[in-house]
Amino acid sequence: MEWIGFYNYWVVVVLMMVGFYIVIAQGNLIKKIVGLNIFQTSVFIFFISLAKLEGGTAPIYVEGVSDYSNPLPHVLILTAIVVGVALTAVGLALVVRIHELYGTIEEDEIHAQDEGN
Repeated sequence: MEWIGFYNYWVVVVLMMVGFYIVIAQGNLIKKIVGLNIFQTSVFIFFISLAKLEGGTAPIYVEGVSDYSNPLPHVLILTAIVVGVALTAVGLALVVRIHELYGTIEEDEIHAQDEGN
């Protein structure tokens, strides 16, 4: 049962594929944004799980401790989360504007209206 040690990678792959499937398979623009957020979360989990050092402690000097975890990936992911929330807000604002123009948020109906004009 050596694959159990790679549990975090399996979670990342499953979340990534679920998010990708939602983006590809759904026609609803809100659902596509949710799929992108799930995909983004899988990337966050991947980078955070890579940053953890077995037996490492916080990078604060203490006598007798030689293994420290690098805090940089965690800080970068925190920044990426803030950027992701802002991009989600922009995406939802665009969906609201698209709904005002087309009266729908279904991708097929929007394409049909564009081809009719």
